[in-house]
Amino acid sequence: MSLPTHQNYVNGQYLANKTGATFDVINPATGQVIYHMEIADDFIKQQAIDSAKQGFAVWSAMDATQRSRLLLKAVALLREQNDELAKIEVLDTGKPWQEASVVDVESGADAIEFFASLAPAIEGNQQSVGDDFYYSRREALGVCAGIGAWNYPLQIACWKSAPALACGNSMIFKPSEETPLGALKLAEVFTQAGIPDGVFNVVQGAGDVGAWLSHHSDIEKVSFTGEVGTGKKVMAGAATTLKDVTMELGGKSPLIVFEDADIDNAISGAMLGNFYTQGEICTNGTRVFVHRSVVNTFVERLLERTRNNIVVGDPMHPDTNFGALISKKHHQLVLDYIQKGIDEGATLLEGGEALSPSDSAGGYFVAPTIFSDVTDEMTICREEIFGPVMSILTFDDEDEVIRRANDTEFGLAAGIFTQDITRAHRVIHQMQAGICWINNYGASPVQMPVGGYKQSGIGRENGIETLRHYTQIKSVYVGMTPLESPF
Repeated sequence: MSLPTHQNYVNGQYLANKTGATFDVINPATGQVIYHMEIADDFIKQQAIDSAKQGFAVWSAMDATQRSRLLLKAVALLREQNDELAKIEVLDTGKPWQEASVVDVESGADAIEFFASLAPAIEGNQQSVGDDFYYSRREALGVCAGIGAWNYPLQIACWKSAPALACGNSMIFKPSEETPLGALKLAEVFTQAGIPDGVFNVVQGAGDVGAWLSHHSDIEKVSFTGEVGTGKKVMAGAATTLKDVTMELGGKSPLIVFEDADIDNAISGAMLGNFYTQGEICTNGTRVFVHRSVVNTFVERLLERTRNNIVVGDPMHPDTNFGALISKKHHQLVLDYIQKGIDEGATLLEGGEALSPSDSAGGYFVAPTIFSDVTDEMTICREEIFGPVMSILTFDDEDEVIRRANDTEFGLAAGIFTQDITRAHRVIHQMQAGICWINNYGASPVQMPVGGYKQSGIGRENGIETLRHYTQIKSVYVGMTPLESPF
């Protein structure tokens, strides 16, 4: 049976490229090719740019309330198609249906709903200056580019397009070549909702397509989600035309458990922050600092829950809560990191090996892995693994753990567990991280801005703050009296 071939989405429809070049997309749970995707060649790229410019002219001229209504129609369609879209995410990413069916599409729809509701409220201000006055307008940027990651393909496409479109911009979106289908389905939804052609185009390909978007002079902004090295390349490309950038990059986030913490709740946070989506989440709290006085209790209960509560297998099975890693290459990368942990002297408490579930032969599974006796200088404690590998470290006092937690080039997220309210805020205010949790880990409602400190990113996604990243201010000075001039 021949496999389907999908095309790029430009100007409200699927468009064939001229070269016929395609790439394969693999189901991580089986290791098998499930469809082919056409690459955006020069013809597709030019059509996407032309279409996005035309779409911007129409969309930005619309009344904000009208834009809001169309975006809200898209929200309704996304929710109606939740199960169909969630299945696509499971097949593309290897994550469990249990997650995708309640998080991926829902959180994407929430983002569009939030920003659609804000669209009519975007405003400038006015101030008197003597007898004269000035006013400011927030205007759309123009054509924006979005470059997505493979762990939450549809959600990321929504997170980037929602504020961009709400503010009156058009967007050309490039999903990861490993998970390219969800963004195409989002484009279909936008068209079905009545959003004008060209307002959201999807181009497919690898890093060269992302580089083209980053450098193109007709694109006013690029928003990128991915790893730090690639983010630096995107930013360098954007600098050639002084584009605005938003970067949501990697992390090596600390999760701190104080001696007075609710241990079971802290274990829930640590498991969510290491094993949800097989550990393939940039904010994951992979450095788990546990106070020495409670570390034995913490480890004992953590191991019990890991061994009894995690179900590995076919991601489409409703009981599965732990899926496959994204690719064969990444699978080996995670296993190599685990071996480095062993070689450098960490104690392997659990997992550490590849798995081959009977209902998902050939898939890229790695067992939930827990290390103890980890020290700050070990590779598994310094570098982002992006897999289900938890490192447990011990500490003795507050000042010590704050210093060690901040001793990293990253600054994406941090979490602390304590029942002491003053300590909670005192410590979290000293964390060099853009997304922080107290007695929680991983929650990311669309109302809350997210982004990183240090090398974990630039700018913010979600929240009202994001409207500033997709608009520019025009100041207009109005003279009310005759102009005085020495000439």
